[in-house]
Amino acid sequence: MRNILMLMLLITTPLDAAWAQSWGWGDTGPRYRRYYEDRYSSPWNDEEPRRMRRGGWWNSPWDDPYERGGRENPEVVDGGARPYIAPIAPELVPFASQYAPGSIVIETHGKQLFFVKSSTEAYRYPISVGRDGFTWNGTEKISRIAEWPDWHPPAEMRERDPNLPVKMTGGLKNPLGAKAIYLGNTLYRVHGTNDAKTIGQAASSGCFRMLNGHVTDLAERVQVGGSVTVVERLPVEIARALPPLPRGGVNREQARARRQ
Repeated sequence: MRNILMLMLLITTPLDAAWAQSWGWGDTGPRYRRYYEDRYSSPWNDEEPRRMRRGGWWNSPWDDPYERGGRENPEVVDGGARPYIAPIAPELVPFASQYAPGSIVIETHGKQLFFVKSSTEAYRYPISVGRDGFTWNGTEKISRIAEWPDWHPPAEMRERDPNLPVKMTGGLKNPLGAKAIYLGNTLYRVHGTNDAKTIGQAASSGCFRMLNGHVTDLAERVQVGGSVTVVERLPVEIARALPPLPRGGVNREQARARRQ
């Protein structure tokens, strides 16, 4: 009889623990923490972030992303803290061209942005560009510059992902980052990011992402009304004179900033 009771205890204990863990109680070991952190460490890493739910309401008491912060209105989400962001100086490169000093030139193929300093030089920044189907070429004027901008996902984006808020206030969690440079009357911007590892990749929905330190530096150089030209490839004579981009699009100092 004693042996039978011991056997029953061994069988039911792990089941009870598993049942409790499935509801967020009891054991919070590494497997459970990975599940939680993967889903909520940075819910809005992209202008069009990945869907957060991996199943129905029964999976977890935290299945509602808005419940996590205790928000009463899921349409408006807090973007987090707004610390001081120190500018990161870009590299100065040869850039013999007819582009006007003070203008911006973006090459989507090379994932690089140039602020034209003179007829022979420009400052170069590594960027993230639109993924397949979201790239574009053309010329726009800078219409405004905003610090810690709010993010308003377009209606069609919210249709694709109902978990998106109507508005996220500016802050470190906001995918627009520390600064946003708005291009004409379009929805496109040159902006910072809350996901620095995407710099050097084709990952956005048509905007151009920069490190927060880089966009802070660029925003201090440009002016409203300045020209922004987006091309797929630079003219051959300009491209040949450029030094190669550092591996991954950033140098050591910039890589260190990406990890912060």
